[in-house]
Amino acid sequence: MHTQLRRRSAAVVTAVALLAGCSGTAPGTAPATTASPSATTAAATVRYAAPGSPSNAVTDPHGLLPGESDVVRMALTYDVLTVPGADGATKPRLATEWRPDATLTKWRITIRGDATFSDGRPVKAADALFSLRRMGKKAAENFGRMAMFDLEAAKVIDDTTFELVTTKPYAEVGKALEGATFVVPEGSDDFSKPVPGSGPFRPTGKGGAQAVVYERNDDWWGPKPPAETIEVRAVPDPQARAQALLSGQVDLAGGVPATLARQQEGNSAVRLLRRPGATLYPLVMRTDTEPFDDPRVRRAVRLALDRQQLLDTVFLGYGEVGNDLITPKDPTSPATLPQRTRDLAQAKKLMAEAGLADGADLTLHTTTAYPGMDGAATLIAQQLAEIGMRVKVAVEPADTYFSAVYARKPFYVSYLGGIPFLDVARVALTPGSPTNETAWQDRTWSAGLDKALAEPDDTIRRRLLGDLQADLRDQGGYAIWALSDRLDLAKAGLSGVPEGIGFASAFIDQVSLDG
Repeated sequence: MHTQLRRRSAAVVTAVALLAGCSGTAPGTAPATTASPSATTAAATVRYAAPGSPSNAVTDPHGLLPGESDVVRMALTYDVLTVPGADGATKPRLATEWRPDATLTKWRITIRGDATFSDGRPVKAADALFSLRRMGKKAAENFGRMAMFDLEAAKVIDDTTFELVTTKPYAEVGKALEGATFVVPEGSDDFSKPVPGSGPFRPTGKGGAQAVVYERNDDWWGPKPPAETIEVRAVPDPQARAQALLSGQVDLAGGVPATLARQQEGNSAVRLLRRPGATLYPLVMRTDTEPFDDPRVRRAVRLALDRQQLLDTVFLGYGEVGNDLITPKDPTSPATLPQRTRDLAQAKKLMAEAGLADGADLTLHTTTAYPGMDGAATLIAQQLAEIGMRVKVAVEPADTYFSAVYARKPFYVSYLGGIPFLDVARVALTPGSPTNETAWQDRTWSAGLDKALAEPDDTIRRRLLGDLQADLRDQGGYAIWALSDRLDLAKAGLSGVPEGIGFASAFIDQVSLDG
């Protein structure tokens, strides 16, 4: 998505958070010349090379968080209100309870009574509401994360309770509070110097320009972190992150290339950690631009894709074929839809019905911002040639791609990483969305979204949200051809890496080098 959303969603996304556990592993084999991590680092310190850049690191937790390293640093320092569990369901964190009234427009939020900031002050409901209001004021930076709330109408009830008011019935307030709701002391506004947090670690001020060192907060209310110290390094290049792990400079490298992960199969000195379905490279077709304003052309494109070939070539098989669902790992995603497969005869028939029996000349934009995006476009162009689409691939500069191409060009390879369905809907799929890259403006669909969010019954609401995703799959402007696993490399013996994707991957407070 847009530069800001794209960067945040790689860690985030946007949006949603937490709990820790051991990631699934796959054995790996390294060439004989591959260096193995050094054993000299004290077990009390865990060093993490995270996607991000030290040149644009931020200190404000409520605005734009441009890199995963920024989100990791905030998650070590501050508490969030709620988090997603391993199954995607909302779990308590700083908030212990969220209860609506009968209209689903007034929600009573209860926070823990035993949380304290690092300067000893208790965390109060007023701090939480102040933090949400501050997020609301920074809506232009955080893509309107608080857009569902009337924050001026919200109020503090007592030290551990406050009331949130939604602009319309909204049954998913717990989920809305998952994403980056970092709580700071009431009145905090200058983040140029450290601001006390109530999270599991405290910044030490050590580490220099390339790394930030955190010490364990032994007063944290949660489970005691195994590591005494965590060092977070922002490393923008995925190859460099992997090499830092292999040379013993770090103990965990986030988001490494599939080619390098494949090389490490069988290397007993490292572990390959896989988070299924963490990354998508959606093929975007703007529904307001020819020829994609004709739904038959969009369907023809989806039918022309050889999904298995794309998965094997672009992601080296680390993932699964896509079924054109924009958030297939969301707990509300429909699980019983038949898998879409290649059907060139039907695709050609649809092209002819759309008046394009002789094909069409198109430009498919892509970039090298993430590994394989350029290769994906080249292979897609070859596959679409078989139904008469003459596709020229334009590889655009990585540093301007998500400002010059995203939500502007009619046909391009996009990026989406670990953002829940409701966040995608808010950002890109409803009238007035901040970055509606496919120009999806179906007001009936949007009314259906409002109806689903006003449904108090969890089972019925989940079905309604699943139906909306199925409609978008068939009628919208995305082709989701594969899901890539998130690939991390870890030193042998490292455990406690979060299982979740997106924002959840930032919560590394339970990592340990003791196995």
